[in-house]
Amino acid sequence: MSVLAFGDFRILKISYGASDPSLSDRLLYPHVFRMVQNNHIQNMVITELLEHFGWTWIGILVLDDETGENELQILTKYMRERGICAAFTITLREENYNRILKTLSNPQVTIIIMCGTYFFDIYKLLMSYEFKFLDKTLILTPSWISKSVYLEEERSVFNGSLAVQFSSPFPGLENFVKIYRKYDDITEKPTYWILLDYIYTNNDIVSFLSNYRINKEHNYTPNDTAPNLRNVLSSGVTTRLYAAVEVLAKALHEIFLFIKDKYEGNSITGFIHYRQKLQRYIQMMASSPDPMRPSYYFNEQGEAVHPYTVINWLFIEEAIREVEVGNFTPWAVSGEKLHINRQSITWKHTKEIPVSRCSDQCSPGSRKKTRQIIHACCYDCVPCSEGEISNITDADNCLKCQSDEWPNEKRDRCLPKGLEFISYQNDTIAAIFSSVSVFGCLVTGFIFGIFISYRDTPIVKANNRNLSYLLLVSIILSFLSVFLFLGYPSDITCSLRETSFGIFFSVAISSLLAKTVMVCVAFKSTKPGSSWRKWMNVKLPYTIVLLCSSIQVVICVSWLSLSPPFQDLDTQSYPGKIIIQCNEGSNICFYSMLGYMGFLAAVSFVLAFMVRTLPDSFNEAKYITFSMLLFCSVWISMIPAYISTKGKYMVAVEIFAVMASSAGLLGCVFFPKCFIILFNSEMNRKTNLLGKRNDSHQNSVSY
Repeated sequence: MSVLAFGDFRILKISYGASDPSLSDRLLYPHVFRMVQNNHIQNMVITELLEHFGWTWIGILVLDDETGENELQILTKYMRERGICAAFTITLREENYNRILKTLSNPQVTIIIMCGTYFFDIYKLLMSYEFKFLDKTLILTPSWISKSVYLEEERSVFNGSLAVQFSSPFPGLENFVKIYRKYDDITEKPTYWILLDYIYTNNDIVSFLSNYRINKEHNYTPNDTAPNLRNVLSSGVTTRLYAAVEVLAKALHEIFLFIKDKYEGNSITGFIHYRQKLQRYIQMMASSPDPMRPSYYFNEQGEAVHPYTVINWLFIEEAIREVEVGNFTPWAVSGEKLHINRQSITWKHTKEIPVSRCSDQCSPGSRKKTRQIIHACCYDCVPCSEGEISNITDADNCLKCQSDEWPNEKRDRCLPKGLEFISYQNDTIAAIFSSVSVFGCLVTGFIFGIFISYRDTPIVKANNRNLSYLLLVSIILSFLSVFLFLGYPSDITCSLRETSFGIFFSVAISSLLAKTVMVCVAFKSTKPGSSWRKWMNVKLPYTIVLLCSSIQVVICVSWLSLSPPFQDLDTQSYPGKIIIQCNEGSNICFYSMLGYMGFLAAVSFVLAFMVRTLPDSFNEAKYITFSMLLFCSVWISMIPAYISTKGKYMVAVEIFAVMASSAGLLGCVFFPKCFIILFNSEMNRKTNLLGKRNDSHQNSVSY
């Protein structure tokens, strides 16, 4: 029936098979009801079936009719939405047979969809090129399932195919078959079969195939045709035709009962009044809860919405066997509509699921890179970029890991980044630094003990022994400050590590500066009538130490008050690592602290270099010169190394600078004195210290 025929009269019509999408327009066809949905739904089922099995490179054979073209447009629309490509689309005409023969030889295309309605020419095509379909799996629409009886002769082509059909069992099927089996006359059965075929199709091909069956199968038993009869009655238009009649009959019955009760026998008047309400009865109708009846309801377009089944079409022992392998429920939530039982599917010539793709699947850890061709289904696989993963096959794009995560080697999942800092448990360098620091403290403590034991000897008293004690304590604290740089950084350790060594070294350098100043003042004060004598008192060196150290303390306190150092997580410098480090907070304060410490060292170096040759009982100026030269060299070389490194190596550079400068001060200033005290005690006498110098010059030494 044409679409135009539905609009000839504004009376209610129920179609059992019209699937043209234009009939869904309720403004044009308000009185048309259908027991099927339009072609969109069946093509949606086919597309989801393709997506479920990962078939993205599909061949389409289109029957040369209007139905085939309409189905092709709808099918390709849904395929594009799901990223599925058509390797070829061929209209089945006789002049295209050579092209069909060549195209079907493509080994990458193993899935072929048939669009349109089956007719006799397609039978000739399939029979002619039967060998080309031996490794192809066909996917068929409901219109083909209705002709399953007539395709039995092309069993090598259709065996193992998948088909979508309406899930609508024929009510009373077994009773019908049981009655049919009561016929004992063998000669009646082929005639009855032909009659059934003619009723359902009214096509010349029916007579051809039925006669072919009669000539081929001479002897029937009551069980021979029962399976075929079940196929006829349980597929195709039979159940839909039955449902259409049942719906209309129920609606008429209900409305006549209502009219009879309301108008008390004047049914003619009631019918005229309620004729327009008949479609409302049908619209509100739904299937009964009986599991043996078809399940459906009418949507707003007047279409009976019912589930679909996916069947595996098999030919076993000269008969068609339809194995239900899945179902599609239109009213289910998205993602739960299609269910497939893969284990129940029998594939053609293989136990594995056929592969129909233009390109191999991209494994997790890689992504698709489209080739410079028209089809998006043909692509290359490239690994994900650094810091990105893909955890699905055929990923279009890779996902970037979070800032605290990093891909594993396969780049298919993100793992927490490793934490990097100088750890006592995992880093050998931490044990080395700790050992050196402890050793430096012990050596300094040992020297401190020597100086206390020999505190009354001239060499210890020379150049102010209290300043020497203060210098030794500062060196010990400098060695101990190394432990603030080791282990897991926290806000407290970050605040203390930078300020502590700055203050300790400032006290140490101030002590050396005071020693140097006292040498210079002692020399100047030896001249008769010199004004420098008033500076020769005990308070001068302590004043110098206190004043110079206080400036550094003010800088550090201001730093901690305004913008103190804090723990910082560096997730960008090294791939796969989170650097736990200390952020200086204020770079101005940090470099001001280093700058002031360098300024003190430079002043001490210059002054010590100037007075290194002055006569004195034990002039330390030359040793202070060497110590300041070493101190300045270490910190000048440390600054570019510190800036150019990251992570724990930056901390290691700073630790090395602290330990090297502490060891330099200890060695240059105190080792010569300790050597004299322990191994050359004769020099640790006042007479030997004076030597050949004039007493007037020698007695000016401050003890």
